[in-house]
Amino acid sequence: MAVRVQRENFDVGAELKALTAGNPKVGGLCAFTGLVRDLNEGQAVATLTLEHYPGMTEKMLQRIEAEANQRWELEASLIVHRYGTMHPEENIVLTAAASRHRRNAFEACQFMMDYLKTEAPFWKVEDTGEGERWVDSRDSDAAARARWKR
Repeated sequence: MAVRVQRENFDVGAELKALTAGNPKVGGLCAFTGLVRDLNEGQAVATLTLEHYPGMTEKMLQRIEAEANQRWELEASLIVHRYGTMHPEENIVLTAAASRHRRNAFEACQFMMDYLKTEAPFWKVEDTGEGERWVDSRDSDAAARARWKR
């Protein structure tokens, strides 16, 4: 299990290779990578800045990852989330789950992302060229999270 919150970009391929290295039990690896878009709600986006609450952010991501490992039989899991100013096409977040069988990996990866979007203390502001705009949470994110309630 691993969680990192960092300013610098990351190499998705290297992260996934490291996650499964030396574990021949892994039969399935699922990953989701969130990227900065150049357009949101009809406006061009020059940069996206993410702020977070240090300490609290890492604890919440660790809780999310731990719950995924409790719900599904995983061989390994990973959450990497960036903060700071990013440009279109740059990585924002990576969630990954490795398991003996694909279903556990798929579901755990999606669960981590759905919970991260609604529970992790990150705040987003976009530079649209017409000024800065704070990004509000979406109802669709809350609906995605709700399906995982026990």
